[in-house]
Amino acid sequence: MAQILAPSTQWQMRMTKNPANASPFTTKMWGSLFLKQKTKGTAKFSTKFRVCASKSESSTVNRLDDLLNMDIRPYTDKIIAEYVWIGGTGIDLRSKSRTISKPVEHPSELPKWNYDGSSTGQAPGEDSEVILYPQAIFKDPFRGGNNILVICDSYTPAGEPIPTNKRHRAAEIFGNKKVIDEVPWFGIEQEYTLLQPNVKWPLGWPVGAYPGPQGPYYCAAGADKSFGRDISDAHYKACLYAGINISGTNGEVMPGQWEYQVGPSVGIEAGDHIWCSRYILERITEQAGVVLTLDPKPIEGDWNGAGCHTNYSTKSMREDGGYELIKKAILNLSLRHKEHISAYGEGNERRLTGKHETANINTFSWGVANRGCSVRVGRDTEKQGKGYLEDRRPASNMDPYIVTSLLAETTILWEPTLEAEALAAQKLALKV
Repeated sequence: MAQILAPSTQWQMRMTKNPANASPFTTKMWGSLFLKQKTKGTAKFSTKFRVCASKSESSTVNRLDDLLNMDIRPYTDKIIAEYVWIGGTGIDLRSKSRTISKPVEHPSELPKWNYDGSSTGQAPGEDSEVILYPQAIFKDPFRGGNNILVICDSYTPAGEPIPTNKRHRAAEIFGNKKVIDEVPWFGIEQEYTLLQPNVKWPLGWPVGAYPGPQGPYYCAAGADKSFGRDISDAHYKACLYAGINISGTNGEVMPGQWEYQVGPSVGIEAGDHIWCSRYILERITEQAGVVLTLDPKPIEGDWNGAGCHTNYSTKSMREDGGYELIKKAILNLSLRHKEHISAYGEGNERRLTGKHETANINTFSWGVANRGCSVRVGRDTEKQGKGYLEDRRPASNMDPYIVTSLLAETTILWEPTLEAEALAAQKLALKV
């Protein structure tokens, strides 16, 4: 992220009121995407919502549009709540809808629900019921009105968190008084890659072949350099509508790859906002007929991978003299490097090679303004003597609940032995 500012009040996880003129994302808003797909010589993508050729088909689509975009508020107080949860792989997202009798402002007003865990790889068939606990709510950019998206975590009927529920442990860490007092801020840079359907090859690339080498694509404009901008922009606006604390977006180094930033966010809010933003991105790519991947190295060879750099600070780091505490945090991170790497995403060894703006996965390093290090400190932080650090190790498919809580645990709650601390400080040339 370019700059850490101040967190939003959304971290309290209360719904903001819908402005009277707010409108959801409609199927008609995808016109530019579909028209491009119909252009002669371009790849044809399969999608639910087509620009149809015949008059009768066009009429059918228009009638569907009318129903999908209908504002039900004049007719009923009821709303639609889309319950969203993390599936059995730990990275897939699942959801289903239910009717709620009236608008709500806080997740505590919502009922628990259940789903078939045997169909998501989270429970055996003979005891398949998994319980959803509503934890955070966001405005639904697809249905509009008072309808909501509900981020949930999953439990057994006895109230025990299931193995893929990483939010529960994160909430315990963020609920620790020492952590609360330090008001941890996170700014997360989520990279992702867009793929052509069926062939699973990056958007904008010739099928079975490669574009020109990296260089012209980062933050670029032009039909021969930027692929998928409509999706990135639609996602940006949808997140703002939903109440997600999205702070920016840009095209990435590899063509067909994009990044958006969420934060600064306080504590557990960071994970809730990233997961909801990922769900919205999945829905948008679904409607656009494009495949989303969070693979940390989708294309082998001389191409950048996809990460989820995590900017982090505590109250003490942001105050005068905070640079010394940042260096102490880096020291702790170096001593728990293996624990962090094992929790920072699957397939990360294919990305963290020491090339393409990464550090080697087996070696911890840090530096000022050095994007080839495990942890980077910005020039402004060094100059001002306070600020934040950037952990560049997390992969694009990391679980934000794990990464954010582990950073807080290692830098606030965990204390190394004096001997280990002294040896690490000498190795890293850190004067703490």
